[in-house]
Amino acid sequence: MKSTSNNGYAPIRDYALIGDCHGSALVSRDGSVDWCSLKRFDADPVFCRILDATKGGFFCIQPAAKYEATRQYVRGTNILCTTFTTEAGTARVTDFMPVGRDPHAGVHDYVSLRAPFWLVRIVEGVSGTNRIRAQYKPTVDFARRKARLVTTPFSIATKEGAPFLKADTEFSVNDDLAEANFEIAAGERRHFIVSTSPLGEIATGAVVEELLAITRAFWEEWSAYCRYQGPYRDIVLRSALALKLLTYAPSGAIVAAPTTSLPEGIGGERNWDYRYCWLRDSSFSLYALAALGYSGEARKFARFLYNSCKATHPRVQIMYGIDGETELTELTLDHLAGYRGSRPVHTGNGAFSQQQIDVYGEVLDWALLHRTLGGSFDAEGAEFLRSMAGYLAEHWQEPDQGIWEMRGPPLHHVYGKIMSWVGIDRVIRMFGSRKDLAEVREKIARTVREKGVSPKDGHLLQAFGQPGTDAVLLLTPALGFPADARTLKATIDAVQRELQQGDYLLRYRSADGLEGEEGAFLICSFWLVDALLMTGWPEEARELYERLLSRANDVGLFAEEIDPKTHEFLGNFPQAFTHLALIINAANLALYEERGADALRGAHADRARYAIEATSGIRALWVMFKKSGRVGRIFSSRASILKSVKRPAKSKEISE
Repeated sequence: MKSTSNNGYAPIRDYALIGDCHGSALVSRDGSVDWCSLKRFDADPVFCRILDATKGGFFCIQPAAKYEATRQYVRGTNILCTTFTTEAGTARVTDFMPVGRDPHAGVHDYVSLRAPFWLVRIVEGVSGTNRIRAQYKPTVDFARRKARLVTTPFSIATKEGAPFLKADTEFSVNDDLAEANFEIAAGERRHFIVSTSPLGEIATGAVVEELLAITRAFWEEWSAYCRYQGPYRDIVLRSALALKLLTYAPSGAIVAAPTTSLPEGIGGERNWDYRYCWLRDSSFSLYALAALGYSGEARKFARFLYNSCKATHPRVQIMYGIDGETELTELTLDHLAGYRGSRPVHTGNGAFSQQQIDVYGEVLDWALLHRTLGGSFDAEGAEFLRSMAGYLAEHWQEPDQGIWEMRGPPLHHVYGKIMSWVGIDRVIRMFGSRKDLAEVREKIARTVREKGVSPKDGHLLQAFGQPGTDAVLLLTPALGFPADARTLKATIDAVQRELQQGDYLLRYRSADGLEGEEGAFLICSFWLVDALLMTGWPEEARELYERLLSRANDVGLFAEEIDPKTHEFLGNFPQAFTHLALIINAANLALYEERGADALRGAHADRARYAIEATSGIRALWVMFKKSGRVGRIFSSRASILKSVKRPAKSKEISE
C-alpha cells in the first residue's frame, strides 16, 4: 500500500530503520529517505524532511507511475527491500548501510566493526519495465541553508558540507534538487551511494554488490546467536536487530532512539532529542540482549560506562553523549517547522543534568546480571560499582526528577527509592554483605512501606505525599523488592484504574511542568504484561502481549508512544525502550511455560540463571549445545569481514 501523507509528512509508522551501528536512516513506505545521519547518530542529518517537509532534505526513489508498495527486511538482517508494483511491472529498491566485522575482530566478536559510513540504494527490475524517478535533496547545517549541487559524470557534489552522491545513473540539477529519470527492466540493477566523502572513480555496482554480501553475512551471523526459539521468534529477533542498530560501535554506547523531536503529541512541545546514551535505557537493553544470549554488547558497554562516568564520579549522569560527552546542552532549532508543525525541534537534551536516583539501581542490577552470566569486572570496575552503592547510601533520601524527567520541582519518587534498594542489594550480592549497606537497604524498604504506600487503597504511590500512582511501579514484581502480594496487586489495580486506556497506559496523570498532553507510553503496556505474569495472571498476560504485538508496523517496529484512539505512532522512532520490553516479555513467558511461576521470582539475574545460564566463555558454548542440540560456531565466518573500500587518494580510510 501507499503512504498517506499529512501536509507532506508520512505517518511515523510508515518508516523503517536501517543503519550501520554508527549512524542510521529512516525509509518511508514510499521509498523516501526522510532522515539520515551518517558516521554518528548525533551528527547533523543529511536528510531531515521528517522535521520540515519544505526545508528538510530527502532522497526518494519510486516509480513515476501509480504504484502499490510492500516491504520487508531480508530475514535476519537490517537490509530493507521495498517492492513497487505498477501496471507496467515490478521493481524493487534495496536499502542498507554497509557494515562488517573488523579484520582484527576475535572469534565471536560482533562488536568490533567497520563501516564506510554510506547509505546505499539498489534499484532492481523484477518484471516488466518501469520508469523510475529519483530525487536527491541533501541538507546543510541541519537544513539552515540550501545545498548548492554540482553535477559531474555519474555523481553529485557540493562544497558546503552536504554529502556526495555516486550513481550509475545520470542526474540533472536544479538549484538544491538533483533528479534522475530512467527505465529499469527485469534483471537490471542501478546503484546509488550517499557518502560524506568523495568517491572518485570507484566501480559503483561492483563495490555495492560486494558490500551488500558482507553486510548480509554480518547481520545473519549476528542473528544466529539468538537463543530464543519460542512462538514469537520473528518479532523478538526483529526487536533484537533494532536494538543492535542503536548501538554505537566505536564506544559501546546505546542510544535511546535514532531521531530527535518526533512529538509525543501532534502540535505539542514535548519533543526531545534521544540520540544519546541513557544509562537506564542501556541497562534495560542489555537485560533484553542477555535474555537472548548476547554478551559482546555488554562487555563493550561496561568500558563505555567506566570511561564516561570518570568525568562525573562519584555522581553518575542519567545520560552521556555517544563518546561519553557530559555536556548535552539543549538547543532549539527555530528554523525548522517540526513534524506536522510540532515545535520546538531540539538538539541536545537538558535532562542530562537532572538527578534521577533510580539510574544507579538499574546499572547495578545489570552488573549483577552480567556477572551471573559469566561476565567479569576488573578491580577498577568493581570499585566503581561499590562507589555507586556508596553514593546511594548517602543520597537516596533526597528528592529527584524521577524516571520520566519531570521538569517541575523534585519529588521523593517511590520508584527511585525502590531502585536505591535494588542498587544496594545487588552490590551486597556481588561483593558480600556489609553491615552499613545492609542497614541502609532495610531502612529504604521500611521507608517505602511507611511513606510510599497509599493509606486508602494500599498501592504504591508515584511520590511521597502525592495521591496518584505511576506506570513504572509495574516493574516492582520483577525487582525482588520486599513488597507483599497485597501491595503488588493493589498497585496493578491502581495503575489500570487510573492510567489504562484500552490496551495502553499513560505514564502518570500528575503535573510535570510541561504544557499539553501526550500519547500512551508503549513500554508501560509491556510492563503490565510482566506484572500480570508475575502476580498470577498468565493467560491475561499472554493475551495482552499478543494484542500489543499486533500493533507493530508492517516491518515489526514500534515508536515510543501511541495514540490510544487511532493507534498512530508518536514520539521518537524506533524506540529502544519498547523493543527491549517486548523481548523481556517473550523471555519471561517462555520461562514461565518451561519452569513455572517460581522461576520468575527475584531479580533479572535470578531469572537469567534459569533461562540463559551463561553468555560468556566455554560454558556459554556448552549451554548453546545443550539447549539446541547443535554445536555452536567455533570460528567466526570470514564472509562478514569488511577489509577496505577503495577510495580516492585524498579521502580518509574507513575507521572503526
